Amino acid sequence: MPKYTHEQLCRLALPASETEETKLDRAIDAVKRALGNSDIILSNKYEIFGQGSYANNTNVRNNSDVDINVCYTAAYYYDLPVGKTREDYGFSNSVPYDYSTFKNDIERMLIAYFGRDKVIRKNKCIHIQENTYHTEIDVVPTWEHRDYYGENNNTAQFHKGVVLWADSGQKVLNYPKQHKANGIEKNEHTKKRYKSLVRIMKNLKIQMSESNYYCNENITSFLLECLMYNYPNYELSNSDYDWNAILRKVIYYFWDKTKEDSNDWKSWVENSERLYLMIGHKWGRNDVQTFMCRLWNFLEYK
Repeated sequence: MPKYTHEQLCRLALPASETEETKLDRAIDAVKRALGNSDIILSNKYEIFGQGSYANNTNVRNNSDVDINVCYTAAYYYDLPVGKTREDYGFSNSVPYDYSTFKNDIERMLIAYFGRDKVIRKNKCIHIQENTYHTEIDVVPTWEHRDYYGENNNTAQFHKGVVLWADSGQKVLNYPKQHKANGIEKNEHTKKRYKSLVRIMKNLKIQMSESNYYCNENITSFLLECLMYNYPNYELSNSDYDWNAILRKVIYYFWDKTKEDSNDWKSWVENSERLYLMIGHKWGRNDVQTFMCRLWNFLEYK
């Protein structure tokens, strides 16, 4: 017999609480109030929106932080097609402001509002500790980023994302709005099973770690969410509604696709479909295959 019944897995598939939208709205409201009197905010040169597990409705109980993106939009960083120059696209000189100054400005305003003891600067974000009004918040300062394509200024088009530079110097490019939209669409095309599957996988990962059965820091919540995004819609929507049967197929699929002689994993993408999932991250093929093998055994499948 499997370790969990279908009914027990159904409980693991549920959202962390019925107040996710409330938590997200309160966090956004708190950040807006903290930045409300700044020149950046008053001039409407910004955008504030949720990202991560809360915004994507894949949150589970151990993910307490709400991620809030504060994006500067009065200027942008960009990438051009290979062989193209700024002159081909008619770009002017750079603006007298940059990402580093922006992050410092955001940190200063958050400290002024919440207090020095409540604000912690981290490598990629600025953390605000929980109080009676809101949960833990990770404020992620970003700039708008554009990936241009087209031959010249007359034919220029671009994909819009966000970019940050970690304090360690690492450049991080993301597409949180596309990530959210594509997740919603996949959920609709899989009988609402996609996000439930993500929550089950996240909860099982937590239980494996808490029971000292298996722990690998490279298996992140983001990785699991994106892995499940790469599972075929038809497989998820056509399966019988039995979570053990579904999990057997899912685990075998990712174990099989990450074999040493397979190249399938190289084409997997993040939910945004703008970046490859298995390139440029801390995790690799072996991490995924080992996790799937251990998860199979943890669930006591035969």
